[in-house]
Amino acid sequence: MIRQTMQEAIVAGIAEEMRRDADVFIMGLDIGRFGGPLNSCKGLWEEFGATGRVIDTPISEGAIVGAGVGAALAGKRPIVDIMFLEYLPLVIQQLGCDGGAMHYYSAGKARVPLVVRAKYGVGPYHGHPYDFHAWLMQTPGVKIAVPATARDAKGLMKAAIRDDSPVLFMEHMALYHGLRDAIPEEDYVVPLGVAEVKRAGRDLTVIASAAMVRRALAAAQALAKEGIEIEVVDLRSIVPLDEATILDSVRKTGRALVVQETVCFGGSTAEVAALIAERSFRDLKAPVRRLGTAYVPVPFARSLEKAAVPDDAAIVAAARDLVSQ
Repeated sequence: MIRQTMQEAIVAGIAEEMRRDADVFIMGLDIGRFGGPLNSCKGLWEEFGATGRVIDTPISEGAIVGAGVGAALAGKRPIVDIMFLEYLPLVIQQLGCDGGAMHYYSAGKARVPLVVRAKYGVGPYHGHPYDFHAWLMQTPGVKIAVPATARDAKGLMKAAIRDDSPVLFMEHMALYHGLRDAIPEEDYVVPLGVAEVKRAGRDLTVIASAAMVRRALAAAQALAKEGIEIEVVDLRSIVPLDEATILDSVRKTGRALVVQETVCFGGSTAEVAALIAERSFRDLKAPVRRLGTAYVPVPFARSLEKAAVPDDAAIVAAARDLVSQ
């Protein structure tokens, strides 16, 4: 085992896949000698730049994702770094309408093994926080990976690169240079579409992803002192959604709180809540509750940001109220 941050683990996963498969290459903004924003590609230029497999591109997100779709159709396995998730509107046509639909358009003959990396999230860097992944949930054919730990991030990245469908790989900036995880030195993947129970409990299921997983775990630890045992389910992938793990947990606890760092309206929290209401309604002891960011633009002022985004205390309060019902 080695100990790595999420940033280090993701880069290690990419490097391992580039060594394993000569068809894997990466292109994006400032990923060459600069090493990518927040060191997102640190060391890749030094190892692979001379072979032409690390391509520093102009500032044209649509063009580079479109080039990635073309390269994937031609048999390569491109990774495209668009820097930040708030640039997703610039690439939806290429990623969703083209890349995501090609398998269908070609009656299953075409493959688009493309990974699009994007950083997002409220954190220490105070910029580019927006999480717009819900837009891609409406584009069949595109998978969405949302790691909460360094170990999962590496395994999910390797799975995404090996997948024959386009994958949006979301990298939360508050987790990027934070806690180190124990990472296996041998080759491993974390399958897309498989959630994980990060903490077992009996009274309430909290379903979360990315930074909200760690906040949910902190809330669970606090509530355990009051005798309330929370089960925390880390989605890890939003598309495909691991319905079985979610429903199994809710059937055990009888209560569900869905937490994400995005607005609830029209988002993936709504999809999870609808799944539980449709498939496990009779197992519920209380209505499904959602907890998300206030329906406002993400504030720049730290005080307003804190008021808008759910924290440990907000999860604790919502959990207490649900368990009391």
